[in-house]
Amino acid sequence: MSKSAPVRAAGEVLTHRQTLTVMVGLMLGMFLSSLDQTIVSTSIYTIANDLDGLSLQAWATTAYLITSTVSTPLYGKLSDIFGRRPLYLAAIVIFLAGSLYAGSVHSMTELAIARGVQGLGAGGLLALALTIIGDIVALKDRAKYQGYFMSVFGISSVLGPVIGGAFAGASNILGFDGWRWVFFINLPIGLAALVVVFLYLHLPARHVKQKIDYWGAAAITLAIVPLLLVAEQGRSWGWASGGAWLCYGLGVIGIVAFLIAEKRAGDYALIPLRLFKNTTFGLSSLLNFIIGIGMFGAIAMLPMYLQLVKGLTPTEAGLMMITFTVGILFGSITAGRTISNSGVYRVFPIVGTAVLAGAAVVMGLSLGVDTGLWVPGLIAVFFGVGLGFCMQPLTLAMQVSVPQKDMGVGTSTAAFFRSMGGAVGTAVFISMLFSMAADKIADGMKTAASSPDYQAVMKDPAVAADPANAKLFDFFKNGANNDSLNDTSWLHSANSTLTRPITEGFAQAIDAVMLTAAGLMLVAFLISFALPKKKLTDPAAAAKESVPAH
Repeated sequence: MSKSAPVRAAGEVLTHRQTLTVMVGLMLGMFLSSLDQTIVSTSIYTIANDLDGLSLQAWATTAYLITSTVSTPLYGKLSDIFGRRPLYLAAIVIFLAGSLYAGSVHSMTELAIARGVQGLGAGGLLALALTIIGDIVALKDRAKYQGYFMSVFGISSVLGPVIGGAFAGASNILGFDGWRWVFFINLPIGLAALVVVFLYLHLPARHVKQKIDYWGAAAITLAIVPLLLVAEQGRSWGWASGGAWLCYGLGVIGIVAFLIAEKRAGDYALIPLRLFKNTTFGLSSLLNFIIGIGMFGAIAMLPMYLQLVKGLTPTEAGLMMITFTVGILFGSITAGRTISNSGVYRVFPIVGTAVLAGAAVVMGLSLGVDTGLWVPGLIAVFFGVGLGFCMQPLTLAMQVSVPQKDMGVGTSTAAFFRSMGGAVGTAVFISMLFSMAADKIADGMKTAASSPDYQAVMKDPAVAADPANAKLFDFFKNGANNDSLNDTSWLHSANSTLTRPITEGFAQAIDAVMLTAAGLMLVAFLISFALPKKKLTDPAAAAKESVPAH
């Protein structure tokens, strides 16, 4: 073999051009999986109305979240046993089948099932893309390549609401309802990814004789499904309702059962517990979880502010979030290139969590009703930079802290903890927002009621007779509570003087939520100092160097 040929960690030899071609296919797959986490958010109201299932709309998001999160560690382990290529191709096919079904449904129940199928494929697309790069690219280049992948992840997560809103706003595209293209758009992109990966990704055949950890898979499903369910549905059920307590109980039982199953399974466990004895792996897992909470919390709160307080449409709010993707691009690529050149990674999670904490504090102290749009736009850039500095280096650290045979498990565990953090962050922060907003709006309305100017507008017959204010006066009758805040579509068409206490209440609640997030990011900042002070080294390369030449 020529010395100039690039030898990769898994024994595969690829030219630079072949590596880039495979990367395109993998990036398309990752783009689809992360896009579909958020693309339904702005279109679900239109979809639910068209399918007469408004009360079931949350299940379209919940089903995808549950199946994608639960399947992520399964793909990681199975790819370590059977190889990456067949598992990745299977993930694309499953995702495409789910997308085709989702675009063809006639009820919300069907859509929830289809989204569940999509999620089963998406769990593999996200985790295995980074694992395959770990297989075919040496560590000195891997950080740079994976930086591009994390940028794609961030960009597609933010573009989802923009694309979803645009399709939902069109009544008909090529003979189909506009919203159906939210799912049909996946087909050409997914087919392109399938063809590229099928033709150009050729890894050594692998079939490790190893038992499959069925008990671990069952236990993790029992643990995660009810916890994700209550995270998504808890606000509508009530966090102390019978259904919520049942989910808490099942989740705890599942976690205990999973730990027992993994200890008994030993080396063939779904997520071998021995991996957590490695300080880098254990701390990076914890940081991925906390940063996941912050990431999806910010992705949820900034659009909420832009829509509820500033009156932007979902599509306009999504376009404003493009500044977030600029930050992620800069952070991921800067971290990737620096780690590729120096092997030093620890500084990035430290700086990244500090930037995230700072951005959350600034957001919590500065966003009000009269704040200029440039302020949240600039804050979003710093959020993106902080996440770019954290996600890519932590994933890389987890990859190189495990033996080569556990590469799939190491990478999928990073994605798993980040997804779990995202689910928890989105659910808890949105729940906090609406419960705090109800109190702050009620207080604001009491204060406003004592103002003669406010009372004058309230008693103006022309204001009362204006149809645009009808729902506002219904809101006044019902009072500020979680139920009355479920529909705020009238907020920015009603009289601006009368709605001022409501928008101020939302702004104050969002500020309080972000200050809470800042506290969480500060915890992550302190934890990041415990990461070992050492350079990342390629385990495969180190193993080769330790073998004496013959």
